[in-house]
Amino acid sequence: MVGMKTSDFDYKLPQSLIAQNPAVPRDSCRLMVYRTATDEVLHCHFYDLLKFLTKDDVLVINKSKVVPARILFNFKGAKKEIFILKEISNGVYEVLLKPAKFFKLAVWIQIDGDLECFVEKIFEDGRRLIKFRILKDIDLRKKLLSLGTTPLPPYIKNSKAELSDYQTVYADMDGSKAAPTAGLHFTKSLLKKIKSKGVEIEEVLLHVGLGTFAQVAAENPVNHKMHFEEFELSGKTEHCLNHAVNEHKRIIAVGTTSVRVLESVYNSKDGFLAGKGNTDIFIYPGCYHWKIVDGLITNFHLPKSTLMMLVASFLESRGIKKPVKKILELYNLAIQEKYRFFSFGDAMLII
Repeated sequence: MVGMKTSDFDYKLPQSLIAQNPAVPRDSCRLMVYRTATDEVLHCHFYDLLKFLTKDDVLVINKSKVVPARILFNFKGAKKEIFILKEISNGVYEVLLKPAKFFKLAVWIQIDGDLECFVEKIFEDGRRLIKFRILKDIDLRKKLLSLGTTPLPPYIKNSKAELSDYQTVYADMDGSKAAPTAGLHFTKSLLKKIKSKGVEIEEVLLHVGLGTFAQVAAENPVNHKMHFEEFELSGKTEHCLNHAVNEHKRIIAVGTTSVRVLESVYNSKDGFLAGKGNTDIFIYPGCYHWKIVDGLITNFHLPKSTLMMLVASFLESRGIKKPVKKILELYNLAIQEKYRFFSFGDAMLII
């Protein structure tokens, strides 16, 4: 899209609309439904999703599970943080550090009586490689998990939520550093009702990392570097999705992470192809030709985020001529109607 800027995706959100805790029960949160063909907006609840799904739909969910990736510790009375992104090799991890200037290259830092670390490499974007060293005969991975806490986003403060609240009810593969939040609204009961209606539910895997939650610093989105995230599509899911395409069923992605898998593994010649890999796909208006996704369930995202850009691009794929303007209209309507925003907030269905 000619002349599009990151600042075009900015909007003002009252702090009171940033959800600090999940809705109880989960599917009682609100659901804004946007029908692209008629430019119609409906205000519902998430459990009303049933009304908009049919036996000719396939719902695609991300089964990744959030791991306790944030390690907090005190060093000489001062708080320090290690946020683990991924394991590179035995004992070496890619991380984010706070405060970054405290962690010097090749200087050992004591975390507790069993564990210490030092920085091996510093990247320009703020990431670090650190080496952990266990001082006792214990398993390093188990030690890191025992020290880790729920990696709730920084805009969630004084929340009463527990790690289980920050997991989807179908999560079963450890690896995400943040929740695939569009899936948080589902309950087991609602999923059962959806299946009873004849809707197919298929699983994909994408471990959420910097590719999803890294901020866009560049004013021109073209200059934003997307980080790779690990994904997997099983043979079973490949078969079911290809069958769905042949039967002209709607494929509705639950969340931007599911979108990133589906759009990464599908091509018009071969269809869906099972396998594992890493994707740095960046979807934003004016540059991306959508391949396969017909509907999207998503949360209300942070201003100027790649997630908001992806949703705008999806609107464009559904025939919306001015997708950036439309996404801002929908967000401002949500603010006017006092929807709750971000990870524990309300949802939107675009069909």
